[in-house]
Amino acid sequence: MPPVLTSLAAAADDGYDLAFTPSDGVLVVLGFTMVLTFMALIMTRRLTPMVALIVVPTIFGLFAGAGFGLGDMIMDAIKSMAPTAALLMFAIMYFGIMIDVGLFDPLIRLITRVLGDDPAKVVLGTALLAGAVSLDGDGSTTFIITTSAMLPIYLRLGMSPVVLTCVAGLMNGTLNIVPWGGPTVRAASALSLQPTDIFVPMLPSLATGLVISLAFAWFLGLGERRRLAGSIDTTRIESTRGDGIFAAPRLFRGAEPKPGAAATLRTGNIVTVRGAREAVAATALVDAADTAMADTMLDPNRPTLRPRLIWFNLALTVAVMVLLVLDLFPLAFVFMVGAAIALIVNFPKLKSQADEIVAHAPSIVGVVSMVLAAGVLVGVLNGTGMVTAMASWITAVIPAEMGPFLAVITGVLSIPFTFFMSNDAFYFGILPVLAESASHFGIAPVEMARASITGQPVHLQSPLVPAILLLVSLANVNLGDHHKKVLWRAALVSLAMLAVGVLVGVIPLAA
Repeated sequence: MPPVLTSLAAAADDGYDLAFTPSDGVLVVLGFTMVLTFMALIMTRRLTPMVALIVVPTIFGLFAGAGFGLGDMIMDAIKSMAPTAALLMFAIMYFGIMIDVGLFDPLIRLITRVLGDDPAKVVLGTALLAGAVSLDGDGSTTFIITTSAMLPIYLRLGMSPVVLTCVAGLMNGTLNIVPWGGPTVRAASALSLQPTDIFVPMLPSLATGLVISLAFAWFLGLGERRRLAGSIDTTRIESTRGDGIFAAPRLFRGAEPKPGAAATLRTGNIVTVRGAREAVAATALVDAADTAMADTMLDPNRPTLRPRLIWFNLALTVAVMVLLVLDLFPLAFVFMVGAAIALIVNFPKLKSQADEIVAHAPSIVGVVSMVLAAGVLVGVLNGTGMVTAMASWITAVIPAEMGPFLAVITGVLSIPFTFFMSNDAFYFGILPVLAESASHFGIAPVEMARASITGQPVHLQSPLVPAILLLVSLANVNLGDHHKKVLWRAALVSLAMLAVGVLVGVIPLAA
């Protein structure tokens, strides 16, 4: 086994000035305790994710001897995350503009017509849409499109947005093993393999993971159907148009419409309220505090609509997506230019452009602040040597007699380790060590690589993944609430994919 880098050497290579150097054992304890403390604080809603991402690593970094070098560690990590923050900022702005001008309204009406008002069908439709878009291998695009299309329907029906984030996260995580996605390419690069040699034999495992994810979606939808069964009734509203009194759905228990609000049912069963902004909030059809993106999506008469420019906006969006796939320019730059063109064409007046930018500020601040705050966690993990110590410890504690089972062990370890650390750290740091050890027991590197990708459904839920921060920000869902609903389901999907891989013989149970 290759020699293990000490925390001192790792820190010295990065040029950080540590106040003192704790042993690797202390770093392992600090590393795991830091991650668990962060998870406990956000899942119990003691701190917001952004605050926890800043405060918890700072405290543990000082305990780990970072001293005055703490600032340099964190700034280096933030510099590496700046392109991601820029990408998410301008992606949110671009798709927010497209939503405001009405580009997605026909799609929302079509989906609503097909799914109706059945929460179970809506959740299943969310899963299918997220799965289809996930085939491009990009989580951010998947979550933007899925949230744009489905969140208005969830809000209109009074469904929990946490269900949306859970289902979308599950489907995207399961499909993250496609050969043009990140983990499979990393595993292939680390072990000098072809991505298709890893992926193709794992198709039965992928199919199983998708079936289980869809089953989870269906049962979550049934749960929403039962929960809302006692909440939906009708309220008589007097129309301001002078055409009498009629019934309109009351979608939230205790939500009393404001007198004088005119409620109408539009094509596709999209319920809207025409009148003052207070009327919309009073009927609780859309809570303006829920999400900045959904604020105007259900109003067919919003002043930002640009029906005459729909074909231009569609062509611009197609061009942006094509450039994303071709990867000719940095993704952040593509969205920067796209957002600028969209603003110039759709909102030629200076004040209108400023208003449109400000309108999406809450969503942008939410996700960008969390991405930059995640740099504190990444900086402390890497700069203090915690990641190196944790990786070395886990490979050292595996008993020699467990060697023949290293493929299955690797699959199980990929679940927590790809959650606690980046894919780069796992696939380029831990996997080669495990694969080298496994080769002495006759386990091929490609078999180790296949096992290593089964933890991706859990990995995609990690706070170190910018895409999941984007998803919970757009849906205005607390990251801890998302984790409580999705983590155990994602773990079951990962274990099922590993089990199927063993059953079909592409991952050896024992050498």
